[in-house]
Amino acid sequence: MLGIGTLAKKVFGTPNDRKIKSVRHLVQRINALEPEFQALEDEGLIAKTGELRERVANGESLDALLPEAFANAREAARRALGLRPFDVQLMGGIFLHQGNISEMKTGEGKTLMATLPVYLNALTGRGVHVVTVNDYLARRDAEWMSKVYHALGMSVGVVVPGMPETEKKTAYDADVTYATNNELGFDYLRDNMKSDLAQVLQRDHYFAIVDEVDSILIDEARTPLIISGPSQDRSDLYLAIDKLIPELEANHYELDEKARSTTLTEDGNEYLEGRLRELKLLQEGATLYDPESTSLVHHVTQALRAHVLFKKDKDYIVRDDEIMLIDEFTGRMMSGRRLSDGLHQAIEAKEGVSIRPENVTLASVTFQNYFRLYEKLAGMTGTAATEAEEFFEIYKLGVVEVPTNRPVIRKDHDDQVYRTAREKYEAIVAEIRRAHEAGQPILVGTTSIEKSEMLSGLLRKDNIPHNVLNARYHEQEARIIAEAGVPGAVTIATNMAGRGTDIQLGGNVEMHVIDALEQDERGADPSAIRETVETEVAQRKDQALGAGGLYVLATERHESRRIDNQLRGRSGRQGDPGRTNFYLSLEDDLMRIFGSDRLDSMLGKLGMKEGEAIIHPWVNKALEKAQGKVEARNFDIRKNLLKFDDVMNDQRKAIFAQRREIMEASDVSEVVLDMRHQVIDDLVHEHIPPRAYADQWETEGLRTKIREVFGIDADIPAWADEEGVDDEQIRERLTRAVDDLMREKLDRYGPETMRQIEKQVLLQTIDQNWREHLVTLEHLRSVVGFRGYAQRDPLNEYKSEAFQLFEGLLNRLRTEVSRMLAHVQIMTEAEQRAMVAEMQNRAQAAQGQRAEGAATNPMPAPVPNPASPPPAEPASPAESTAEAGARRQPALAVAGGAEAQTLASGIDPEDESTWHRSGRNDPCPCGSGKKYKHCHGRF
Repeated sequence: MLGIGTLAKKVFGTPNDRKIKSVRHLVQRINALEPEFQALEDEGLIAKTGELRERVANGESLDALLPEAFANAREAARRALGLRPFDVQLMGGIFLHQGNISEMKTGEGKTLMATLPVYLNALTGRGVHVVTVNDYLARRDAEWMSKVYHALGMSVGVVVPGMPETEKKTAYDADVTYATNNELGFDYLRDNMKSDLAQVLQRDHYFAIVDEVDSILIDEARTPLIISGPSQDRSDLYLAIDKLIPELEANHYELDEKARSTTLTEDGNEYLEGRLRELKLLQEGATLYDPESTSLVHHVTQALRAHVLFKKDKDYIVRDDEIMLIDEFTGRMMSGRRLSDGLHQAIEAKEGVSIRPENVTLASVTFQNYFRLYEKLAGMTGTAATEAEEFFEIYKLGVVEVPTNRPVIRKDHDDQVYRTAREKYEAIVAEIRRAHEAGQPILVGTTSIEKSEMLSGLLRKDNIPHNVLNARYHEQEARIIAEAGVPGAVTIATNMAGRGTDIQLGGNVEMHVIDALEQDERGADPSAIRETVETEVAQRKDQALGAGGLYVLATERHESRRIDNQLRGRSGRQGDPGRTNFYLSLEDDLMRIFGSDRLDSMLGKLGMKEGEAIIHPWVNKALEKAQGKVEARNFDIRKNLLKFDDVMNDQRKAIFAQRREIMEASDVSEVVLDMRHQVIDDLVHEHIPPRAYADQWETEGLRTKIREVFGIDADIPAWADEEGVDDEQIRERLTRAVDDLMREKLDRYGPETMRQIEKQVLLQTIDQNWREHLVTLEHLRSVVGFRGYAQRDPLNEYKSEAFQLFEGLLNRLRTEVSRMLAHVQIMTEAEQRAMVAEMQNRAQAAQGQRAEGAATNPMPAPVPNPASPPPAEPASPAESTAEAGARRQPALAVAGGAEAQTLASGIDPEDESTWHRSGRNDPCPCGSGKKYKHCHGRF
């Protein structure tokens, strides 16, 4: 008897069926227009684009234009590429335009499908971003699909790392921009560190289509994008602690593989305390529980994690004296990525490579919050249904499973479970040999580089020819995949997720044509070479089809069902035959961590013989349930991280919006006037509280603060002694005095110069304080979790304290901007030359002192400040830094180096009694290079 739910689905269809049905009428309308658009000349397609643009500008909706736009784009694709989008591709394109994720099987043509909604939305003139997972795909797709867009009269750009900013700007200004998720995020952060609107690259966040959307918005969502600068070098500490970790025994720490965490036990704490005291890293009598030991505990914890949780050739590889992280989902090297909080340095110490300094965050954003900036977001992938809840909850994205163009006839076998890894691999090698000898191409999926190379060794021992595709052979990826569909080919791949390249039975025609042209020495006709290659590939495809199509053999299940489904999806593309099989053992990570003991005892009772496997649908279901638990836990982790990041994101958006307003404004004098008056109000309120008696007023303290901030010596104690003077009158007198000071500067330097200075000071002060605020929030976030032990919600605590810190940031901004502008001076050319000469003399003297002291006290070379704005034009090699700085800012003392700031503030570097006038975050006048608050201004 059918259940109510099953019966309802039979009558009404599933929700997905209803979505598919809802767009069929649009597909019919597009098809009905096809003869009309086929009759157009090539110029007619471009003219149609102009007409559609005009109709959008006149207020017609994109939904109303969809049938015509899709019909125009389909005809352009047919002419430019020889590819006519199928009806199912039209459907997928409609769902993308509506702001959904189109789930389409591998080989169904997602790249071409995206051109349809991209073209429609680009008619607005606001620019559409197509997001890919790596630079290769961004370049490939942009070059490939640009033929379609050019046939429609649209411009195309591609953004990849290392491009000159002028080229990037042109790419972002194009109608369609292909870019990687990383570069889009980093450019967003860089744009919000610029001081000139003309240098900003991204113009809008209107519509983005994310390819391999599950990889980008889920797998990579745990790692924020961070622009950082180096801090002090602590290599010696990392090396010293690294030597202690191998001494630890099993009872010294606890390991939780499920949560990927490790903690010291009481015995471990006691042992390390003794060893750290021997190494003079921990003082006698001190313990690791003392507040002063927080930094040391942090380093010990990270070193322990590096040794116990991070495995070479699985989580990272060592290449060219560098630790290269491996993406666990795609198996690719993540060049330029580093683990934060000193963990990367701990791994560098463990592997004996050069230890690069820890970094200080200058700007950061998560992928969740970057992509939520877009007015409309869409995505495409082969596997999204298992994560549909997360897509909707985080991004408000629906998932629609688009039917395949041809029925899938691939056979998915039940998992084969062996008792030991040895038995499993013996069975795998035997199965690979059978497929290879039968002429069936086989793709073997592994979960780590280590396992792929171990299996490669077994195949070599058995004389089975094969290719290995993992992070070590990353550069050969396209060629290896091009050969993977050849009859009898054996390809071992570490995670095939997000490869973006199909395995075509018989081989890849384009790759073989390129090879044939390169090897041709007789100058044969390229069209004849192509014809020969196409014939050979067609023959090999028939052989592969006859052998059963592509065979996908997985050596292990991944934590995520989605990654397993991506591997399965490599077989059976476009109606081809194929089969998939998963070989497992009770010693696999997933089986071991999620309780294989009961299964092991059951198999033992069944009396299974050596080399036998258990094969049953129940086993599949049990494993999928375990995977579902892991996915749910990972979702909770990402959701929790996002809740914390949302707090910072609200502040980030407020600061970035304020910066944008300042850059767009030609006159910010009203802003700085309000800041100045607010600072005076706050200082008066602080020193003369409401309803306080006159003898309780701190008039001397107020006089000192006004002198420090504004450089005005107002005799406030004398004012307070006058008959009938109250706090309001004192406020008015101070406001008038400060306004008079600024009016004098305006008269002396001119409105144009002062407006330029005000904008520059505002932006520099915002940036400096925002960077310090980010560091403070990082520290708060790292410790707020301990509040849970006191029965207080860490998230609420974080929200409350982060808000207080943000209020403090705004107060500091007002004070520092007001102080800088009150002390700013415009120097004459003669004064500038004198200042540069003085700076050079001091630098030479300091260099001589360092040289003398180097033998007894060697110090690391100073690291340049990464936050410093780049020069407007490159300085000549013979020009000193000081001269270059003076040339860039010929009149503005406050924007020069440390010396310029001290001179502008009325501070004499030779007279220490004047140094108290330095701002807390200004360079110390003594020339140490430290901030004043960390040097002579230390309390």
